[in-house]
Amino acid sequence: MAGLIKREDIDEVRARTDIREVVEQYVTLKPAGIGSYKGLCPFHDERTPSFHVRPQLGTYHCFGCDESGDVISFLMEMDHTPFSETVERLAARIGYELHYEQGSAPNREEVGRRQRLLDAHKVAAEFFQRNLYTRQAAAAQRFLGERGFDHDAARTYGIGYAPQGWSHLLQHLRNHGFTDQELKLTGMVSEGNRGLYDRFRGRLIWPIRAVAGEVIGFGARKLYDDDPGPKYLNTPETQLYKKSQVLYGIDLAKRPIAKTKQVVVVEGYTDVMACHLAGITTAVATCGTAFGADHIKIVRRFLSDDSAGGEVVFTFDGDAAGQKAALRAFQEDQRFVAQTYVAVEPHGMDPCDLRLTRGDVAVRDLVESRTPLFEFALKATIREYDVNSLEGRLRAMRACAPIVAGIRDPALRPAYARELSGWLGIETDEVLRAVAAASHSANGRGEPGRGRGQGSTPDHPDARGHRGDSAGSRPGSGPGSAPGENHRPEAPELPDPREPVSRMEREALEVVLQVPNLVPDGYWEHFDSAGMTYRVHQVMHDAVVAARADEDYHGEGGRAWLEYVRAHLPEPLHGYLAQLSVTPLPAATEQQMRNYAVGVLTSLVEMHINRAKSDKLAHLNRLNAQREPELYQQLNRELLDLELQRRSLMGV
Repeated sequence: MAGLIKREDIDEVRARTDIREVVEQYVTLKPAGIGSYKGLCPFHDERTPSFHVRPQLGTYHCFGCDESGDVISFLMEMDHTPFSETVERLAARIGYELHYEQGSAPNREEVGRRQRLLDAHKVAAEFFQRNLYTRQAAAAQRFLGERGFDHDAARTYGIGYAPQGWSHLLQHLRNHGFTDQELKLTGMVSEGNRGLYDRFRGRLIWPIRAVAGEVIGFGARKLYDDDPGPKYLNTPETQLYKKSQVLYGIDLAKRPIAKTKQVVVVEGYTDVMACHLAGITTAVATCGTAFGADHIKIVRRFLSDDSAGGEVVFTFDGDAAGQKAALRAFQEDQRFVAQTYVAVEPHGMDPCDLRLTRGDVAVRDLVESRTPLFEFALKATIREYDVNSLEGRLRAMRACAPIVAGIRDPALRPAYARELSGWLGIETDEVLRAVAAASHSANGRGEPGRGRGQGSTPDHPDARGHRGDSAGSRPGSGPGSAPGENHRPEAPELPDPREPVSRMEREALEVVLQVPNLVPDGYWEHFDSAGMTYRVHQVMHDAVVAARADEDYHGEGGRAWLEYVRAHLPEPLHGYLAQLSVTPLPAATEQQMRNYAVGVLTSLVEMHINRAKSDKLAHLNRLNAQREPELYQQLNRELLDLELQRRSLMGV
């Protein structure tokens, strides 16, 4: 059995890994102040970015769902990998050699199952790519050539060829040390009466990659007439490959999507290639399923689908199937804040055919000629009725009214009502009344999407119950902790941040946690002596004081400083610590930050002094000067001392 990873190696991997680079493989981040970045939270569905990352401190925190942690816990949550496997992946990423408490690292058979499956897919992808350039792959080469794809395009997208026969890939993977049980889990092999055999045979192969670029599945196109299988055959559902959560081309398109604030959704692998080669590098495609809610979550993270908007453009064939697909997309439209469009080629050509017959410019023109999805849906609905008759126009109006009523932006509803009035030749007031009635009816039924807030409950709330960060990053714990040890206790109730005293105390804690190096020495004395009104803040305050007194602490800031504080803090408050450590501070330069830090701590100490004065004055008023003259005089001296401290602090 493999040993436990040494604590110092875990800390070193955490310190050397740029959390921003890792997070940006999943989330588009924007600057949010000095050393801070924000984006849409990957852990829950939201419209306004509340997910903050502080690379210098190595932490993240979402102010919407309260998720927080470091780079290790982030990957554990995103990729559903155990602690030790996550550390090993990060170590491999930065080329760091891990050491183990009980000797050597795990052998090949003890590597995490997920990594083994990824390794098998990588080997298979290389196998398919090599076979594309053999004589046996003439049909595959001809297919690509006929569609305008050259060798460079094939290499860019990793296209390959699965040779005819029953076990070429199977034997190749066995020769690389993969067991039959592992191969069955990949979905690349099937099992019959005579044992295992290749799932993909005599087909053109596209590797399907995850956001980070790892191959997680394959799409295979039929090449031979005697192949009894479907035209396209994909990897079945596996631990790695879930078609409702996969978008072909997202690994290549994610950065262009973030840059242009546009994503183009097409229908097939060749359409993605054609769009990219034509200059539409934001194109992605679903893999054998309709574009659904999980796909939207993926797209929105890179689109930065917040109040700034953006564009989602669906391209569909002009035939009946394409029209139907467009209307399905319309049903999901309300999940986007971005403007949603549809681009339909009137002659029924997909982007691949369009590029082949009319060139790259025609593909770009198709996307440029996009139509708002609401307009498309209304016109498609109108076409179902005979608008040459009054009765047909009225029926069309009643059918279209719920569509207009369902528009999320209330400012657009009157505009579309006027458009509908013109299309149908019905008075605008009458159309508006129909829209109002449809809206009232929908609200009365409590239809989904009505009256909800901006956010929503995470898909798997119980999956947030324990964090890898707690299990692997707090002092005294590690990847070998006992079962249940990494379960996060219930966090205490936090004070209302809108309450003035709570806000002041919180701001002071944010300063000493984030920029301790900018706090003048004299102000540390003031902070140490200042008491906090709220117990949670007092516990945080005491942890900061204890961390500075730690004999191993030598004045360093950043993530090392937070680790010292965390070591003196009860585990239920680790999440609050992460939250305070990533909250943007309102300063643009170091001098402004220094001034802000001094101002916040001055206000905190002044509040502490005034509170002490009030307590002593109340005590003084309760005394009888004749009966307790000494105590009376003592309290007066203490009041004077406090006032002198306040004046000194304020520079009076």
